[in-house]
Amino acid sequence: MNLPTRPAPEAFREPAADNYAVGGFTWRHVRTDPTRPVVIINAATSVRCRHYAHFADYLFANGFDVITYDYRGIGESRRGSLRGFKASWSDWGVLDFEAILQRAQREFPGQPIDVVGHSFGGCAAGLGASGAAIRRIVTVGAQFAYWRDYEASGRWRMFGKWHVVMPLVTALCGYFPGKRLGWLEDTPAGVVRDWGTPTPKYETRPSGRALGELPFARVKAQVLAISITDDPFGTVVAIERLLSYFESSARTHLRIAPEDIGEKAVGHFAFFRSEYHDRLWPIALAWLQRGELALGTPGQRV
Repeated sequence: MNLPTRPAPEAFREPAADNYAVGGFTWRHVRTDPTRPVVIINAATSVRCRHYAHFADYLFANGFDVITYDYRGIGESRRGSLRGFKASWSDWGVLDFEAILQRAQREFPGQPIDVVGHSFGGCAAGLGASGAAIRRIVTVGAQFAYWRDYEASGRWRMFGKWHVVMPLVTALCGYFPGKRLGWLEDTPAGVVRDWGTPTPKYETRPSGRALGELPFARVKAQVLAISITDDPFGTVVAIERLLSYFESSARTHLRIAPEDIGEKAVGHFAFFRSEYHDRLWPIALAWLQRGELALGTPGQRV
């Protein structure tokens, strides 16, 4: 499929409930249509929203309005040094994602609202107080970094990197200097504490209930969880653990092996690369359009 010339997305600033300005971009069709869905893309932990721009182009070309944004402290939502900056996973979901949910309802009144969530972005999709407004959700490798859920062969190496070295460096610097080290973006210390806490439950992380009871049950969307067999974070047990939080939603888990799409490796981050626009992206598109998997979809239901 040949994608059309990329539209010029509109930059925006949206104040969260605590008045922190969340920055992002909107792909908006010229003509309004109350039947046209708008898709919010929730990024992975410390991945900039610009990483998802080509995927946003693809959704736009297929008839959706699209919003991408960065969580506070990241990319378009960073305001200076992160040393001493306070932000947590709860802030990213309860405040930042909720602000974007409210923006979608205000900017696109009456239009269906869908969400695509990558990694922690799938967890964030369940943290907005306005979650009942979401029609459909697609998550990719979505889990919340419980170390025992990591792929067995690399578990201790990953534990050392993400749960020992990352917190130690953060303690020394006051934030995690990920960009300098080549480990994603710079990351607020509170997010690192949430990530590094060795507990299987989101609500027992340091910020898990800091801003009230978990609102996952408010979400009644059709949820498709996509996992890749060579994703060391997104094992079956990790994906199913997060899916169990969406107790009010109809849930489908699709597990795809790289060889199902003619690849040797895909991993945790590659799904949103443009090289997969004709092999992986149509799976998400079909779900967002119809709430079901198309015939011939690669992979197996879990």
